Amino acid sequence: MKRFEDLEIFQKARDLCKEVYTITKEGDFHKDTRFVQQIHASAGSVMDNIAEGYERDGNKEFVNFLYIAKGSCGEVRSQIIRASDVGFIDKDTATKLYNNCLNLSKAIAKFITSLKKNTITGLKNLKPES
Repeated sequence: MKRFEDLEIFQKARDLCKEVYTITKEGDFHKDTRFVQQIHASAGSVMDNIAEGYERDGNKEFVNFLYIAKGSCGEVRSQIIRASDVGFIDKDTATKLYNNCLNLSKAIAKFITSLKKNTITGLKNLKPES
C-alpha cells in the first residue's frame, strides 16, 4: 500500500462519514447545529486519524492514531444512539449505522493487532526492525 486511501479501514471510515453527513441533512436533525457539528467532527476524526497515523511512517505512532480513530468510532456509535433516542433518525437507519460503526471498530482493532505483530517498522518504508 502506497497511500492511506488504499486501506480498507480508511475506505470504510470515509463511507461512514458520508452516511453521517447524509443523515444530518434530513428531518429535524439539521436544526440541532451543535449536535450536527459534534457528529461530523467525530465521524471525520475516524478517517482523519487513520490518514494522519499512516503518514507518520512508523507503526508505533500509526497504532496510537488508530486507537484514537477507534475511540472516535465509538463516539459516533454513541451519537447514533442519541440521535435515535431523540427521534432524529429512524430505528432502521440507526441500526444500519450502528452496525457499520461496530464493524469498522472491529476492523480497526484487527488492523492494530496485525501492526503490533508485524516486524516491519512502517508501512511505507517496509524496513524490518533491527
